[in-house]
Amino acid sequence: MAQQDSPVIVWFREDLRLADNPALNAAAATGRPVLGVFILDEESDGIRRLGGASRWWLHHSLAALRDDLAALGSALILLRGSSGDVLRRLAGDCGATAVHWNRRYAPAGIALDTNIKADLTAAGLEAVSHPGNLLAEPWTVATADGAPYRVFTPFWKAARAQSWRDTPLPAPDTLQPFGRAPTSDRLEDWGLLPRSPDWAAEFPEHWTPGETGARQRLTAFLETGLSGYASKRDRPDLIHTSRLSPHLRFGEISPVTIAAAVAHARDSGKATQRDADKFLAEIGWREFSYHLLYHVPTLPTQNLQPRFDAFPWVENPQALAAWQRGMTGYPLVDAGMRELWRTGTMHNRVRMVVASFLIKNLLIHWREGEAWFWDTLLDADHANNAASWQWVAGCGADAAPFFRIFNPVLQGEKHDPDGAYVRRFVPELANLPAKFIHRPWEAPSQVLADAGVTLGATYPQRIVDHAEARNRALAAFETIKGQSRTAA
Repeated sequence: MAQQDSPVIVWFREDLRLADNPALNAAAATGRPVLGVFILDEESDGIRRLGGASRWWLHHSLAALRDDLAALGSALILLRGSSGDVLRRLAGDCGATAVHWNRRYAPAGIALDTNIKADLTAAGLEAVSHPGNLLAEPWTVATADGAPYRVFTPFWKAARAQSWRDTPLPAPDTLQPFGRAPTSDRLEDWGLLPRSPDWAAEFPEHWTPGETGARQRLTAFLETGLSGYASKRDRPDLIHTSRLSPHLRFGEISPVTIAAAVAHARDSGKATQRDADKFLAEIGWREFSYHLLYHVPTLPTQNLQPRFDAFPWVENPQALAAWQRGMTGYPLVDAGMRELWRTGTMHNRVRMVVASFLIKNLLIHWREGEAWFWDTLLDADHANNAASWQWVAGCGADAAPFFRIFNPVLQGEKHDPDGAYVRRFVPELANLPAKFIHRPWEAPSQVLADAGVTLGATYPQRIVDHAEARNRALAAFETIKGQSRTAA
């Protein structure tokens, strides 16, 4: 095959987009045919199998990317197996001389990519990785003495001081087609979608996976959500969050694109500096989480602060199941867990409340919560998920101290004052007056009767008393309080 006719393979992974895609951009710039491939790898060592909700999103995101590439004259080949074996076989079958991809930062992914690059290079192929999924790569931000950061604020200050790329790359206008593309798996044969029961039935009402959906979501947020974000972002009853996290998770939109759009909105008067900074700080927490994961590969499974290894966690399958189903008897907690099940997401403020409840009210290990979120969140992210659970547990970096125990009643009354969020996701309480919507056990019997609520029947009794649980949690913390905070 003539050199000019040999294709360049673009290996898509967590970057399912055309715009601001450095790997795709570099491949297109060669002028050679471009062949996209996505490999469903559930065989390579250390690669974590996607949770159910993420698999639903992946199915629809791949379908969108396949159509977008076809519109440019290219193709997306779907294959499954060990990534290294599949890539070598694909390159040989189609006569490719180069493979491009955007880097990923989970430890197993880094190790796998390093080995694949070495193998492809040894086989005479050009293997090129690009920075495409973070604003600042994890190893580029360090303290004055070269150490990684463990506190967010100085990390984000240092990261923002860097001159990261602030202009998104445009999507290619066209791509050179490869005339004899190899056979692709059928997406439908991968079994990514739930069947019976179809627990994702409501997801299409809330989400449009794919790059077009991501851009629509960003546009809507800039028009209606960014202004006032700093003061209203903690209100689950209002629409003032971006809901971009699943799109970011699968790389349907890049952080560079988001940061540039927010800066433009600020400069054009659509948002204040405070609103823009507060939102960009949330992008910063994603960056910080990957910084932590890169430097601490055990973050998803081990306490960052070793003293928590001795914490007296409780095994309580019944309480765990009540939490998972949204049947704890605490309306804000239950609303959050039911929102998660029905929509594949949960408001960030409520995520903190439900996590605190599991860890500190129930004394159930944070890994149980991390695993449940990994399976049920559409935006289940290698770094964010683990770092955030450790943050709430008090055992992570820049962690909320363990003795900061969210009161689910007060949190509800502050952030869902009229109970609109609870009424939406816990409809059996919909007729309770706002005064009792977050504390139904205090409602007079007649008020409960008028609202059609029977505690223990139509809505559960509290599985734990918060005040008693708080005291129990603090007593448990005392048993490890004097131990060293960090590993040697």
